[in-house]
Amino acid sequence: MQCVVLAAGEGKRMRPLTARRPKVMLPIANRPMMEHLVLAARDAGITDFIFVVGYFEREIRNHFRDGSTLGVNITYVTQRHQLGTADALRATAGMVNGQFLLLNGDMVLKRNDIEELCRMSAPCMGIHETDHPQDYGVVTVEDSRITGLEEKSEHPKSNLINAGAYLFNPDIFNLLAGIKISGRGEFELTDALESYIREGTLNAYPLDYWLDVGQPWDLLDANEALLSSLHHERCGTVEDGCTLPDTISIGKGTVIRAGTYIEGPCVIGENCVIGPHAYIRGSTAIGDDCHIGHATEIKNSIIMSSTRIPHFNYVGDSIVGSGCNFGAGTKVANLRHDNGAVKVCGRTTGRRKFGAIIGDNVLFGINCSVNVGSLVGSNAKIAPHSLVEGCIEEGSVIR
Repeated sequence: MQCVVLAAGEGKRMRPLTARRPKVMLPIANRPMMEHLVLAARDAGITDFIFVVGYFEREIRNHFRDGSTLGVNITYVTQRHQLGTADALRATAGMVNGQFLLLNGDMVLKRNDIEELCRMSAPCMGIHETDHPQDYGVVTVEDSRITGLEEKSEHPKSNLINAGAYLFNPDIFNLLAGIKISGRGEFELTDALESYIREGTLNAYPLDYWLDVGQPWDLLDANEALLSSLHHERCGTVEDGCTLPDTISIGKGTVIRAGTYIEGPCVIGENCVIGPHAYIRGSTAIGDDCHIGHATEIKNSIIMSSTRIPHFNYVGDSIVGSGCNFGAGTKVANLRHDNGAVKVCGRTTGRRKFGAIIGDNVLFGINCSVNVGSLVGSNAKIAPHSLVEGCIEEGSVIR
């Protein structure tokens, strides 16, 4: 069976993290989120994939190539203009033969659910129960058949949502040919599904496990979940005097210097320098070529590749892009004094503890203070002793 993965979109809600990469390439537990999905599908027995790419497609192509390193075969098709999910699937017409799986590339599924979905009768939609259905497309179900489908509603009719996983026959392409552009200016796959719903033929499969990564702070939840089930390997060098649990992975060429204390679970990439006397707390992922230095503490965060946080720093509950540099003494706060949920640019994270979202190539001078809920655009430059808070646009200079 073939699997089509939709991976053409930018993920605008993920800005500034998607300024130089598509959403599906954002790292979770040091792998692009889409790689976790592909591995789960591979382990479920699927070896032939079609990736629909578009925004910064070279990042996907350069990472996955032909799929051979993962033991699969990958074919690519480009969606030139991001005109919706139906338009993306239409781009694969003529490439799909027989029954196939369709997956949104920005979610995490487990092998068992993919196996069970593939055993269902097509057409079939994967659904999931959530406590905030107003944020998703909501479905109603009777006798394991989808009876209704509505996009985001303030008053949803159920707590079951469209999870973005489908089993289709090739006849879906006939339905795609007849749909019209929506009020959002896109060709919506859900419009094609209405025909199946009217006929009473769209089956429902309830997924046991589903992680959606719709907002930047969702990366932290997904990172924590995947780190807890990660197979850990140590390939680097650990100097004497370090404290490390079994639940830590260390990449090739990485050096953990004396006096460093690391709690698990945690993953550290290749060619990093950690310490001396660094403190890495649980649920942290550090990418390749990073430096986490003396008297620096990192907690429950994602640090992307080639970032340096080298002297007397604190970063808590944050996502930090690639190529950043933190001056000595620069710290990121992660807790409001009133213990309320942290907001980022007016959007609530739903989290009592959340630090900052920092884009790529951000440079901080010494002794900067980054307030809770800050968003710093890529290529920003922050002068020494600055207070950073609110939404800082890409390329800003704070003097």
